[in-house]
Amino acid sequence: MKPSSSSPNSTLATVEKIALVLLPLTLVAFICAFNLPDQFRIERLISRGSNISPHAGDGATSAHTPEFRLLMGILTVADRYEARDRLRLLHALQPPVPAQIDARFVLCNVTGDEHRILVALEIMLYHDIIVLNCSENMNSGKTYAYFSALPELLSGEQEAPYDFVMKTDDDTYFRFPELVESLRRQPREDLYWGHEHPAGEKNPLFMRGMGYVLSWDLVRWIASTNVTRNNTAGPEDALVGEWLRAGGRGKNVYSTQGARLNYDDTKPVMYDFPYPPWTFVPNTIAVHRLKDRKKWATTLRYFNATRGLKPSKFYHLLN
Repeated sequence: MKPSSSSPNSTLATVEKIALVLLPLTLVAFICAFNLPDQFRIERLISRGSNISPHAGDGATSAHTPEFRLLMGILTVADRYEARDRLRLLHALQPPVPAQIDARFVLCNVTGDEHRILVALEIMLYHDIIVLNCSENMNSGKTYAYFSALPELLSGEQEAPYDFVMKTDDDTYFRFPELVESLRRQPREDLYWGHEHPAGEKNPLFMRGMGYVLSWDLVRWIASTNVTRNNTAGPEDALVGEWLRAGGRGKNVYSTQGARLNYDDTKPVMYDFPYPPWTFVPNTIAVHRLKDRKKWATTLRYFNATRGLKPSKFYHLLN
């Protein structure tokens, strides 16, 4: 019996059939790889060059254990899309720091169909928005809702998911290296840090709402006591100082009001956008009341925020 053999035409036909099956499968795989929302690929893109982890409690920004972990809660409202995008950009371009800084935008219940859709898209992409069960307000309980919700929201994390928790606003520019340099020297318990409001008989000490920090034990206390639960209406920054005094908490007070360039300087390192005769100072931690694009541009120009821009034939930006 003669051994069977395939003709060249038969072999070619078989190869063509295999190719016809594999080619569509390869094309589908190629399209999926570049177009479908790959969660891990997106998160790597977001966190590239950033000190901010896409999820709370994800760990340090490098292979080393961070010196401390800070949750930066930025109180904002749904329709301030530009403000959130600007801060995301500025945070991502900050120099590396030896701390974990997780920035989260804090909203109350989102109303309006357009905001529900657009905010949902932000959440899907950035994972950096907290929506609290409260009515949007300035001084009627939002700050209390923020602090008191955190222990439950982060209950799946370790006992103390953060060393420090900040409350700030979306019109404040923080410089991370200077912020970290100040906080790294602070105690991890019973800490009340910020820019002190001038005290007086009717105005006891409190830290201004541009950006103040509480240690995690104080956040847990706020969530568990009637001292805060029964007193939520009024200027939110003054209220926090009032809570701490009433509860005998926040004994480790650090005011950046006293952190100056030198003994002759009268400009603190956290301040509102300066008007003459005031000006910026080099070791600034934060600038507040950046209410429009011109103020943001003036501030970022002084601190040379675009110094990393490389020359290219594709753009020409005049100084």
